[in-house]
Amino acid sequence: MVQALQPANESSLNVQIGAIRMKNPVMTASGTFGYGVEFSEIMDLNRLGGIVVKGLALAPVPGNPPPRIVETACGMLNAIGLENIGIEAFVKDKLPVLKGFNTPVIANIYGKSEEEYALLARKIDAIEGIDGIEVNISCPNVKAGGVAFGTDPKTAGQVVEAVKKQTGKPVIVKLSPNVTSVSEIARSVASNGADAISLINTITGMAIDAETRRPVLGNITGGLSGPAIKPVALRMVWEVSRVVDIPVIGIGGIMTAADAMEFIIAGATAVQIGTANFVNPSACMDIINGMSAYLSRHNIPHIRNVIGSLAVG
Repeated sequence: MVQALQPANESSLNVQIGAIRMKNPVMTASGTFGYGVEFSEIMDLNRLGGIVVKGLALAPVPGNPPPRIVETACGMLNAIGLENIGIEAFVKDKLPVLKGFNTPVIANIYGKSEEEYALLARKIDAIEGIDGIEVNISCPNVKAGGVAFGTDPKTAGQVVEAVKKQTGKPVIVKLSPNVTSVSEIARSVASNGADAISLINTITGMAIDAETRRPVLGNITGGLSGPAIKPVALRMVWEVSRVVDIPVIGIGGIMTAADAMEFIIAGATAVQIGTANFVNPSACMDIINGMSAYLSRHNIPHIRNVIGSLAVG
C-alpha cells in the first residue's frame, strides 16, 4: 500500500542557494524593494526567503533625469539609472536594521569596470550581515566602449572571476535577456565560478507620447518588467537550468504563487519578486502562502520535488 504524503507546511519550502540557506524560495528582486527597511513596517521580513537590496555602487549615483517610470500594457518601464546611496552609506544606515531580521541579505552590485566589481566584492567580503552578492552584469563596460558586460560570454566570465577572487561569499550572477544566446552566457559565468544564476533582468523598451511625439521617459529607453515579460523569462529559465549545474533563480512577471510555481517547475530553485511589489506590497507573503498551499493541494512533501519537473514529450 502506498503511504499517503503528509500535508505541506512552510518547512517544506526551504531551499539552498550556494551556502545561503533560505526558509522558502521567495526573494525580493533588486530595485523593487528598496533597501528592505522600507517594507519592514508593512510586512514581517523574517518570513522572506531572502532580501536582494537595491543595486549598490562604490559611490552614490543620482540616476537618470525624470520621468523615470511609466506604466505599460501588462507591465512597466523604468529608467531609474541605478540610483543608489553607495555601499558605505548602505552599511552605515540600512544594514544595521536588516541585521535585526532572520533573513539572508544579498547585496546587488554593479560597476563600470572589472576593477570596480572586484573592489566592491572585497569590501563586502569583510561585512558581517551581508550573506551573498548578486552581480549585475547588465551594466556598460566603459573600457569596451559602453558594451554591457553581460552581452559577451568572455567579459561576463571575466567579471565573475574577478569577483570570486575577492570574496568567499556566495556569488549570484544576474543575466540580461538582451542577448543572442542566454545559455552561452550562463555556461560562461558558471564555468568561471558563479554559485548561482538569476534571470532575467529587464528587457529594453521604450514608450512614446503620440500627441507630443516625444519619448515618455527622460532617458528615452528603459527596462520593461511585469507580466508582459513572463513568457520570455520562463523560457530562458528553462533553457539555462538545462545547461548549468548550479541553482537558477527565476525573475520576470511573477505576480502570483501560480506564476512562481511555473518557474520552479521550469527548473528554478528560487524566485525573485519585482514589479508585483509595486502593485501589491503583500505580494511576497501571498506567494509564500500560495506555494505552501500548492504543495498541500498536490500532496507533495517538499518543494525540491517540483524543481525541474516539467513534463515534455
